[in-house]
Amino acid sequence: MTRELTQREILAELEPMAEDCVHRHLSMSKDWHPHDYVPWDEGRNFGALGGIDWDAEQSSLSEVAKAAMVTNLLTEDNLPSYHREIAENFSRDGAWGTWVGRWTAEEMRHSTVIRDYLVVTRGVDPVALEEARMVHMTNGFSSGVSEADIDSGAGFLHSVAYVSFQELATRVTHRNTGRVCDDPTADKMLQRIAADENLHMIFYRTMCGAALDLVPDQAIEAVANIVQNFRMPGAGMPNFRRNGVLMAKHGIYDLRQHLEEVLQPVLRQWNLFGRTDFSARGEQVRERLAAFLEDMEKVKIPRFEEQRDRALARERARV
Repeated sequence: MTRELTQREILAELEPMAEDCVHRHLSMSKDWHPHDYVPWDEGRNFGALGGIDWDAEQSSLSEVAKAAMVTNLLTEDNLPSYHREIAENFSRDGAWGTWVGRWTAEEMRHSTVIRDYLVVTRGVDPVALEEARMVHMTNGFSSGVSEADIDSGAGFLHSVAYVSFQELATRVTHRNTGRVCDDPTADKMLQRIAADENLHMIFYRTMCGAALDLVPDQAIEAVANIVQNFRMPGAGMPNFRRNGVLMAKHGIYDLRQHLEEVLQPVLRQWNLFGRTDFSARGEQVRERLAAFLEDMEKVKIPRFEEQRDRALARERARV
């Protein structure tokens, strides 16, 4: 029986690859500046400075676009929680520490530019947005990793598996949000953010793939746990369910996209269902994961799409 590695041992074994991936990321990433993506000439003072406070008629965004933009922004706002999670599970030393710092700095630009855009264009109520930010950041985010998980190695494996899927899911959401905003400036901004998320996903996907090579059984348990219990990091924000339903109904992010554009591409990249290095324990986990994905494809997605189509038909009938 192969000995399980601790988190410290896994991080030490994978650090040379992490260093290579950091260098590759830096060679591929392009510097950009949030202020270049905001139409500042549309801005004007609010009431506190003698101007006019926000009114719903000032927004040119549809209800779907508003829901998506607020959801995307509040998700990005919770960066301090994500930084804490990844720093605890990846380490702040060596190549891991370099990555944690660089990733955090790049992610910070996302909330900055989306908020500036929404405030300047008066796309959403800035007071309600700030109130929601306070609630969401106060609640924070937790991946559910315990001290015991960290000691066993599951902390890093859980985290790296989660972000491999989550970064790609966020990329899909940003790109599709840009399409419903009906504003070339917003679309360009969100495409820029999505490009960042894609490079972040590549780093995490590569490191999770390396973990699968190093500790196959431990890693597939983490992957299966994430896939079977996946929740977007904004799940606890105010109005998340309402906004999530709107986004799913209108093709910004739904179950089929989650399966076909996020889960399946990443699992294929890891050759998860073609690998031959799992023990009996890992094989059992893989079988359960395969059954879960099949149920999603053949039961959950058709059921959701049927309900969505009925709801959209009712909306059209009312109009």
